[in-house]
Amino acid sequence: MKYCVILCDGMADYPVPALDGKTPMMVADKPNFDALGKKSEVGIVKTVPDGMKPASDVANLSVMGYDPTVCYTGRSPLEAVSIGVKLLDDDVTLRCNIVTLSDDEKYEDKTMLDYSAGDISTAEAAQIIESVEEHFGNEIFRFYSGVSYRHCLVWHGGTTKLGNMTPPHDISGRVIGEYLSDHPSAARLIEMMKESYELLKNHPVNLKRIAEGKRPANSIWLWGEGSKPMLEDFEKLYGMKGSVISAVDLLKGIGKSAGMSVPEVEGATGYIDSNFSGKAQAAVKEFENGSDFVYIHMEAPDECGHRNEPFNKVKSIEIIDREVLPVVVEALEKYDDYKIMILPDHPTPIVTMTHARDPVPYIIYHKKDEKSGVDTVNEETAKESGIFISHGPSLMKHFLDLD
Repeated sequence: MKYCVILCDGMADYPVPALDGKTPMMVADKPNFDALGKKSEVGIVKTVPDGMKPASDVANLSVMGYDPTVCYTGRSPLEAVSIGVKLLDDDVTLRCNIVTLSDDEKYEDKTMLDYSAGDISTAEAAQIIESVEEHFGNEIFRFYSGVSYRHCLVWHGGTTKLGNMTPPHDISGRVIGEYLSDHPSAARLIEMMKESYELLKNHPVNLKRIAEGKRPANSIWLWGEGSKPMLEDFEKLYGMKGSVISAVDLLKGIGKSAGMSVPEVEGATGYIDSNFSGKAQAAVKEFENGSDFVYIHMEAPDECGHRNEPFNKVKSIEIIDREVLPVVVEALEKYDDYKIMILPDHPTPIVTMTHARDPVPYIIYHKKDEKSGVDTVNEETAKESGIFISHGPSLMKHFLDLD
């Protein structure tokens, strides 16, 4: 028996004016997705527990069967594990975005122009973080390069009591002053963010990017604080070998922390230019190499939601339908039996450009136990099925026939 989850990050949405009041799932041409939906269990699931933020770490842990109310220690520790950082028990980590801020004189008056610094390349970002580490790094603070705009700060002997360290993708287009924590424990972190602007505004990488008409990575932005992760081994928990395929450090970190195989996919970026077919082929290889469970994470719909790109969000769903789903289904057909689950982790509505906590649609297709599903899969048809799973982590046991 083989199990595959295709997680379309942030795919669910609200009605979008630019799409004639429909959601991207409603508009997207997704024949393969809908063909499975006709023969699947279709419903909605609450992936974000009450009292927790609708973040990708919380929601993906929930979908993978880990109760975030029990095991969640923060986002950045999972990303640190992904890039090979060895954490001590008293280490605190923070996500270190490199962002584009406006050139207003006072730091507090600057506007968050781009939380991804214009999709800066990993090679360019590595030079930026190298300079940040040279300037700020010491026996207490260490900076580590990740992928594109996503990096990591390790604070030895730090604290997670920092007040409101706001995710930069939540404040696109807004003046940043009111989103800077005023908690005393965060004072040095905020100072480093402010100092980083002066350090980076004339950095050679940024001068070159400006000359090319690109946005500069002119500030670091610290958030997502957490402590050393403690996840139960996936194979011990569920009795099967598992793999995670993703372009983003967060999901890789979850996989590694859970003892799962985490292959690298060349050209996987987390956006619509990602190597989608490469991810599909990587999943096929993981099954061939002995994994019984493969979790394929697709970041592109979420990125398009954050960037207010409705047509690209539609496009991302169509690419997944065209380049991933057929490859996976064809490969699984050679096994005696298999199940596929497709869902988002949370909505990332175009109209708000940030995450929402609404329950999300899911489908579960079982080769040997086909159901009577829906003609087309979207937020509304999933609600109309009448199936609602109120405890997100229980969905995985249901999918794996362990409930």
